[in-house]
Amino acid sequence: MMSCRNPFELPDRLETRLQAVLAFWQDLRRGQNALPFNDDLRLPQLSELPGRAFLLAVFAPPERFRIEFLNAAMPIPSVTGKFLDELRLRTEFGFLRAQASATLEAAAPTLLRLTDNSGDSFFRLLLPLWGDGQVNMILGAL
Repeated sequence: MMSCRNPFELPDRLETRLQAVLAFWQDLRRGQNALPFNDDLRLPQLSELPGRAFLLAVFAPPERFRIEFLNAAMPIPSVTGKFLDELRLRTEFGFLRAQASATLEAAAPTLLRLTDNSGDSFFRLLLPLWGDGQVNMILGAL
């Protein structure tokens, strides 16, 4: 079986606010586990993270992602409880389903650089969480 590198692999250095979210995720891990368990995550903790954090629930089959939490700093109307494939999302969430699917497949953190029509770039970090024998939540940050 041939394997390939994660196309959304994390670089050696992240922006400060994304590094803080990654450190938070790493601190949630128990012992030598590669991924933290989703039941160790508390929603109030997400509001305290730097950057704009959000949480996706993972469903399969078919593979779908539902928005469970959006930081109050998100510049979009409330879409909590809705599936990504039901929404027309803003630039910040461009290619989110593709990245979330890659995060699920890799069972590892992913980073995507996005550029809007004005040429401004930003990064989106996705971090998988384990539960019920699979990745069933994804913590994200912009």
